Amino acid sequence: MSPTTPISVAELAAGAADADLLDGDARAHRPLLVVDLDRPPAPTAADLERAVRLARAGDRLLVGRTTRTVFDSALLDALDLTLVHAPRDRLCATDSAGSAATVAVVDPAAEAEFLRGQAEEQPQAALVLRQLLRIQEKLPVSQALDAESLAYSTLLGGSGFAHWLAARGPRPAPPPASGDPVLVRREGAVLRITLDRPERRNAHGARLRDALAAAVEIALWDDSVREVVLDGNGPSFSSGGDLDEFGAATDLAGAHLIRTRAGAATRLHAVGGRLTARLHGHCVGAGIELPAFASRVVAAPDTRIRLPELSMGLIPGAGGTVSLPRRIGRRRTLFLVLDGRAIDAERALAWGLVDHIEE
Repeated sequence: MSPTTPISVAELAAGAADADLLDGDARAHRPLLVVDLDRPPAPTAADLERAVRLARAGDRLLVGRTTRTVFDSALLDALDLTLVHAPRDRLCATDSAGSAATVAVVDPAAEAEFLRGQAEEQPQAALVLRQLLRIQEKLPVSQALDAESLAYSTLLGGSGFAHWLAARGPRPAPPPASGDPVLVRREGAVLRITLDRPERRNAHGARLRDALAAAVEIALWDDSVREVVLDGNGPSFSSGGDLDEFGAATDLAGAHLIRTRAGAATRLHAVGGRLTARLHGHCVGAGIELPAFASRVVAAPDTRIRLPELSMGLIPGAGGTVSLPRRIGRRRTLFLVLDGRAIDAERALAWGLVDHIEE
């Protein structure tokens, strides 16, 4: 069978996805398989039961595709993601049947093949992401953040990230901030926190990370703060991790402890019930992972959300594998990472990633 040939549900039940994942050189072989839910023969009840069991127990990413509107719910739950047809733009806002297990696109076959290619380019990151999202579903937030960081540190030592760094080439250290990278002001019972490195599009570098964590600490220690508002100056809320700092960590165990004990994710989750995040422009990587912890996320109409980490051989590492699934489910989170392209405010609203769109 060609690596690009989808398998049917009956073939899935017969073990088509069960061959060894790793080849003789310990490289992942066919990390993502496409399951054509419309392909004959029609599965029997026994086929469906076995397909569900094998999908849940397997090692590979399994992406379903279909043009139908009625699905077997157990199979949808067992697959990592299912692409369904909708007659709008390829990243349309409304998903068929409203299921959080599905993503609606104009051409499910073409999108499934694109996702397969993405996983083939960075198999380590794609497979680690699958494992992580499944593990985290039943973990409390603090433990889920620890698991994300451990996985992220693992991938920092992986060949996918090393190849990305080599292709990128050496980068100079980012210029020092001209002032405080985060502005903090109190207005009665409201604490306003503003990312303020517009010249870097509020990139989430070490200084901004530390300043943001310190600002959120105020609300943790002061119960008189009834609301925390997080926003950003300049053309974008945040362009995500500062790429000029990527690859600088040499002590990956230390980097794990910094992410989990000095980062903003745990603190933002702790104040999440009081937190409103106001997004605009590009919200990339950490620029959506962190605000997704807020109980209320407001997006300007020009908001564009993207998770580009897979192309670097990584996964979201600022809390996104924890915050996003708790808003939109693990399957749509998986889609955003595998696809890597931006979604607009309309789709983010339809999924529940943002709560309101306001000028």
